[in-house]
Amino acid sequence: MADINTGHPSEDSPVAITTGQRIRAIVGASSGNLVEWFDFYVYSFCSLYFAHVFFPSDNPNTQLLQTAGIFAAGFLMRPIGGWLFGYIGDKHGRKTSMLISVCMMCFGSLVIACLPGYNAIGLWAPVLLLLARLFQGLSVGGEYGTSATYMSEVAAEGKKGFYASFQYVTLIGGQLMALLTVVVLQHILSDSELRAWGWRIPFALGAVLAVVALFLRRSLNETSDRATREHKDAGSLKGLWKHRRAFIMVLGFTAGGSLSFYTFTTYMQKYLVNTAGMETKTASGLMTAALFVFMLIQPVIGGLSDKIGRRSAMLIFGGLAAICTVPVLTLLQDVSSPVIAFALVMTSLIITSFYTSISGILKAEMFPPEVRAMGVGLSYAVANALFGGSAEYVALLLKGMGNETSFFWYVSAMGAVAFLVSLMLHRKGKGVRL
Repeated sequence: MADINTGHPSEDSPVAITTGQRIRAIVGASSGNLVEWFDFYVYSFCSLYFAHVFFPSDNPNTQLLQTAGIFAAGFLMRPIGGWLFGYIGDKHGRKTSMLISVCMMCFGSLVIACLPGYNAIGLWAPVLLLLARLFQGLSVGGEYGTSATYMSEVAAEGKKGFYASFQYVTLIGGQLMALLTVVVLQHILSDSELRAWGWRIPFALGAVLAVVALFLRRSLNETSDRATREHKDAGSLKGLWKHRRAFIMVLGFTAGGSLSFYTFTTYMQKYLVNTAGMETKTASGLMTAALFVFMLIQPVIGGLSDKIGRRSAMLIFGGLAAICTVPVLTLLQDVSSPVIAFALVMTSLIITSFYTSISGILKAEMFPPEVRAMGVGLSYAVANALFGGSAEYVALLLKGMGNETSFFWYVSAMGAVAFLVSLMLHRKGKGVRL
């Protein structure tokens, strides 16, 4: 069968790809992406209920800080995952890399679902929890770069922003699915049941869904051709070094984009509960609605980027993030109306969408095919580990020190960094060049 690759001829024959085939390829790749992120985000949304199981303490903030630390630790494995799966994706094919990553995520979720607590096995409980999260971090570290590469290669010219935006549709969809699962359990089970055993259900569900994603991904066609995989620089750090300027630029705007994304998604639920004093169920419902709208607008802004260019979209994100973050988070501190809170959260999520909707395609356009999966995956993973994964931990740490507003300025400053880096992008049609 011919490869699906709009940027390079097939190694067998240059058969044209229909819109239907492209859509099926996007759906197949996205299904695994959705499950991977569902499994990963379940940890964050369920931490309010299982923190005491692994970290006994009289201080709820301390428990959350410890679980956030393990959440951040999972991100530290992402650079290794970005390198490992980037090598596999560039050297052995995008499909192979995506199949392995979803299997690893399935295993990590199954371990957490069955893991005994501190009262049963003592210190082994948090240690094994940490190991499971590191395993998942390795998987997700490889997932982003390979799926972003695959979706950029399968998308049609002139519509790459639209098609590639579905990576974040499924990423947010996985996050939304995780949150919805928690909301449903909150209505079915009592608070004590959720804290006792109910929190394990989403992890078990994630493991089952991963099997479905594995089946769907097996039907995908490969997008890299033989010449690309056999290139002397394919999947090598030496080859990536030749494109170090692109790598550094991706680090810059990913730092601001990831920090903003995790601040207004995974951390926001805890912020509304612990700082604004909102009830847990109200905060969960509000974030469910916000994430749903956030998911729907990704293709809209992705399509817009095909018309105005990636550079313009990134400048909009960086500029507005730098200006609006502090006012929005300050107003949310004392918000009493869920409607006003929703409007404020959505304001920041719409701004963030100018990054998330084009994140994958922008990075993929900056690297040649022989190092594309590694270039996208490793640069994204490093910036995510340093800034995105630590967002919740830094926010809670500063809150514990009585200096919560410093976090607001930190997020704003990184938005300014993204703006400055985006100025270095030059126009070339609807894409970018260095």
